[in-house]
Parts: sequence; structure tokens; C-alpha cells
Amino acid sequence: MAFKPANNIQDLQYFGEFGGVNPSISDSSTYTFLSAKTMFDTFEGNADGCYLYSRHSSPSNLYLGEALAAMEGTETANVSASGMGAITPTLMQLCDAGDHIVSSRTIYGGTYAFLKNFTPRFNIETSFVDITKLDVVEASITKNTKVIFCESVSNPLLEVADIKGLAEIAKRHNITLVVDNTFSPLSISPAKLGADIVIHSLTKFINGSSDTVGGVVCGTQEFIDALRNVNDGASMLLGSTMDSLRSASVLKNLRTLHIRMQQHSLNASYLAEKFEQDGLKTVYPGLASHPSHDLFKSMMNEKYGFGGMLTIDVGSLDKANELMEMMQKKNLGYLAVSLGFYKTLFSAPGSSTSSEIPEEEQEAMGLSDGLIRFSIGLDADIERTYQMMRECMESLNILKAEMV
Repeated sequence: MAFKPANNIQDLQYFGEFGGVNPSISDSSTYTFLSAKTMFDTFEGNADGCYLYSRHSSPSNLYLGEALAAMEGTETANVSASGMGAITPTLMQLCDAGDHIVSSRTIYGGTYAFLKNFTPRFNIETSFVDITKLDVVEASITKNTKVIFCESVSNPLLEVADIKGLAEIAKRHNITLVVDNTFSPLSISPAKLGADIVIHSLTKFINGSSDTVGGVVCGTQEFIDALRNVNDGASMLLGSTMDSLRSASVLKNLRTLHIRMQQHSLNASYLAEKFEQDGLKTVYPGLASHPSHDLFKSMMNEKYGFGGMLTIDVGSLDKANELMEMMQKKNLGYLAVSLGFYKTLFSAPGSSTSSEIPEEEQEAMGLSDGLIRFSIGLDADIERTYQMMRECMESLNILKAEMV
């Protein structure tokens, strides 16, 4: 039977304390006990349904974690104050001094900086590889490798990871496959393809309103318990706790994710096809020209499409900046980082979200100055949006230059 992630979210039923259709928000940092024994047991993690202190857990955070675990098909989940607050403790929990990570070379700039510049302080080294080449991934594994890390769809180049293939390699070598699924919620279900741990920045598509920063780690009960352990759990001790009010807000938005992802994908697919027909160098997993188009198709939950992210290359940073400024002036979107908003967002990742990656490495991976990353919004009339974008490109001679 096909995995249906939106049904899993919808099937959860939470009522508020007084019969509210939304669960009550636990607006407390600390909780009282009728007996000292129960307090001790709760601190040790041995009292189900009891809460001690909101850095450990809160009802609101557990509701959201349960819903996200249902979406990804994992045993449980732990929410955090940001996407990086999910990634960093996960990798620190899995690795000790002297260990090694194999990572995709095209990942979010913050994750890259953490692996390249921060973890070496703890004698944890990372090999950055072309994640689309399974033989290269396997050849990079050493006796000290503990983790393969990748993004389902990479930021910003939109490379697609063969999650089944990577999972087989990970199992062969008894290492953990961690997949950041931020760009493709609902469209791809990494745990169902063999990933051990699935991470999201909730800030992006899942929340969808650019008003909250958050993250989640979805995995086994055993691993999430380890993250939360009061003595040596990385999430517990590093303290990246999500606020209960924010958890409640994200949970409400999560319930419309299936509708939003369908529209993001529909609009992105329309624009990608038009841009490619216009002669623009366009990258979108839904295009037959994408090198991993068939791979994505084989992994996807078809109803939710190929996602809302696409890139075009207009040749130079100056031209990219001109175009983005003009599109913003005409209210076609915002010159802003992040993604998953109702409005289209665009940025030049080489000088923004991937600026942590040195220029020579950007060049080696194919991240050019003129690349614009689009997070396509929920426009009701995408044909009108396209015509207005095309007018901007024509006025800057971008289409003419590209088609010569």
C-alpha cells in the first residue's frame, strides 16, 4: 500500500483542554508535582505523561513532534529552535572525536560551515563528495566513518540524492544515513526509502509563513531518547529548544502543507517549462532535462509534484541582481533568503545562503555567480506571473543574451 504522508498528519486527533479544536498551548517553562518521587522519576525519564521543564519537553512540542514523525513515517521526532538546531546535535550525537562524515558537497551553507569549520575542533572530519555518484560515496568511506549526510534535493543546485542507493551503502558499512528533507516535504519520504534519520528546517515549507524559525529530527525512539538524555544528549545539553507558542503555530500550518505543496509544485513546474522554452539555463527536477528527473520520479509521492524550488542562470551576478531588484519592484516576489513563503522569494546563493562555501569550491560544484534560486510562491495566476517575469528579462536583454 502506498505511503500517504498527508493522511498520517490528518489522522491525528488533538483536542484542547476545554474541548478546543486546537490543542491547548502549554505556556509554562516549569511544571509542578504532587510528589517529590514523581519529580525525580520525570527527571530520569521514567514518568510518562509528566513534564518537568520545557527545555526537556512540553506538551506543545510533543504534539508537533508526533505529527512530523507521522508525516515522515518514523517512530518519533524531536523539535528544535531552528533547522541548524536539529542538524548540529544530530551529528554531534552520532560522532565522537576521531570519527568521519561523508557529506554531499552541495548543501546549505550553514551546514557546510558547521562540517568544514566547526566540527574539526572536535577532531571530526568530513569528506565532501558528489552525492549523485554512489561509487564515489562508497569509496570515501573509511573505518572511522559514522554518517552519510545529504539533502534529498540539494541547496542550491537541486541535485537529487538516490536515497535508496545511499541507504544500501550505509547498511553495508553499518553507518547512519541522515537526510535533510527541507526542500521536499511530502514529495519525498526518505525514511520509507531507507534513511535512518530525517531532518527539516520547519522555517521553510512546513511552516510556510516566514514568521517562525524551527527544526525537527525524525528517527527511532532509541535515537530521539539519546538526543534528549539529561546526561549526554546533544539536543538536551546544547539547549536548542523550540518555544511552545511556536510549536502550536507550526502545527496549525502543517495541516495545510499538502495543499500548499501541490500549488508550489504546480507553479514551479509551469515557470520551469516556460523558462527552459525561452532558452534560459533552468534547473528543476520536474524537467526531463534534469539529470535526476527519473530518479526523483521513482522516489516521489506523486501527488505533491517536484517541489517549489528552481534555479536559472543569467550569466553574471550584476545581471542577477538587476533582475531580482526589478522583479521585486514589480511585486513579483521578494529579494530575500529562505523559502516556502506564499510569495516567491529569490536570491543569488553564491553571495548569500552559500557564501560560507569558498569561491573555488563553488566553482568546482557548478555554483555560478549568475545563478538565481527561486522559491516559487502560491500565485493564483501563474501565467500572469510568467508574462511579467518575461517582460523584466526582456528589458534587461537576458532572454536575448541567453538565446544567442
